[in-house]
Amino acid sequence: MADTPKPPDVPLQLQIDDDVANGHYVNMAMVNHSETEFTLDFVYVHPQPPRAKVRSRVILNPKHVKRLLKVLQDGVAQYEQRFGPIDLTEDGRH
Repeated sequence: MADTPKPPDVPLQLQIDDDVANGHYVNMAMVNHSETEFTLDFVYVHPQPPRAKVRSRVILNPKHVKRLLKVLQDGVAQYEQRFGPIDLTEDGRH
């Protein structure tokens, strides 16, 4: 069986709406899953009065979640190498 040539890599051109580009601050994330998908809810919890609002929901298949986990682990390792360890306090504020 002959090797098939790999097509050349074409740079991906991302488009982003202004509203999406501005982003949303969140201070909590919730993860739910079924056999076929993961749902990630990014939430802003208002301190007074206590209430929460989902700012964004992302639904991924399990393979994409595992890829996301890997890239996040690599990113945190690079961050900590440059800026020092990220301290996770027990009081839940960080």
